[in-house]
Amino acid sequence: MPAARLAPPLFSSRLLLYVLSLLAATLLALPRPAHADDPRAGDAPTAPGPRAQLSGAMRAADIRRAAAKVAAWQYARAKDDDILDWTFAPLYLGFLSASDQLHDPRYAGYVRSVGEHTHWGLGPRVHHADDQAVAQAWLALYARMPDPAMLAPLRERYDMQMRTADDAQHPLWWWCDALFMAPATWAGLADATHDKTYLDYMDRQWWITSALLYDPVEHLYSRDASYLHKHERNGSKLFWSRGNGWVMAGLARVLTLMPADYPQRPRYVQQFREMAARLAQLQGRDGLWRAGLLDAADYPRPETSGSAFIVYALAWGVHHGVLDEAGYRPVIARGWRGLVDEIYADGRLGDIQPIGAAPGDYPPGASYVYGVGAFLLAAGEVDALSKETSR
Repeated sequence: MPAARLAPPLFSSRLLLYVLSLLAATLLALPRPAHADDPRAGDAPTAPGPRAQLSGAMRAADIRRAAAKVAAWQYARAKDDDILDWTFAPLYLGFLSASDQLHDPRYAGYVRSVGEHTHWGLGPRVHHADDQAVAQAWLALYARMPDPAMLAPLRERYDMQMRTADDAQHPLWWWCDALFMAPATWAGLADATHDKTYLDYMDRQWWITSALLYDPVEHLYSRDASYLHKHERNGSKLFWSRGNGWVMAGLARVLTLMPADYPQRPRYVQQFREMAARLAQLQGRDGLWRAGLLDAADYPRPETSGSAFIVYALAWGVHHGVLDEAGYRPVIARGWRGLVDEIYADGRLGDIQPIGAAPGDYPPGASYVYGVGAFLLAAGEVDALSKETSR
């Protein structure tokens, strides 16, 4: 009787090696989140070179010259990356603004290519605001050229999220930066789909976070609940400029997308005006804000990303009639001049605090993509404001 033959393996070793190689290549190709020492998000060289010789005047040609220099420098560093991380969300918005302002299609083309390559994807954490932030750019592109496929991943995630009950002990947006990351995506989806349910959900979550973190006396946000009772060396409460800049920019973006007759809109306008007035009082002599807002003496260097978000929001507020021009135009002009002074000869934008959760130290040449995005957003609004006031 002949010996029994063994059944052939389901996969040959060569085929198995091929499958494993394909899987590894796929995993390597997936977008990875940025972190503090990730060179894709930015860097902090000790010798960034000389500063640029640019005018900080609020004239269209000067504003665009500064924006073009910074945008070109950042584009050369980012153009080969497909990243869904929160750090890049402001950059994508800034590039879309720069494309319009400078009439340069490569910036919007890059953002669209990221969306297409990632199939209009989001970050991996389903409910986390940081992993929803890039959807702001997808929604902005959808408004220009609607395609239902661009909204599908967001609608699927948000429809599922709305079925999850609120937990009063664990707010969804428990840190103030989240008010930039997620709310405008909910408001934008409501605008794109004409479904008010998304806006109502955003509204409920916003005021849960506000009740926890907004100081009704100082008119500023604590970074999160762990900072509610922390103080600066001078005894003042600790309020982070970038955190409050994120909120101001978030308010501006939500108000842009929120219908004028939405019942809760006046509450957002009131908070925006309260924060604007307080931040105007805290502006430094160089036009910029320090990392710690209430103890400027302990933070000798300005912080560009928070300052740029604030200038963007203030310029938006004046441009859209939410803030008084006579009172805020000088604040915006000083802020813009201070931001332009942070540009290096090669286009690097300096004094951007690295990824973190509180005021900290950094060298003058520190530059990160979220700060560049904030600067480009500010450039677009300051440019629009300069055209309005020159008529």
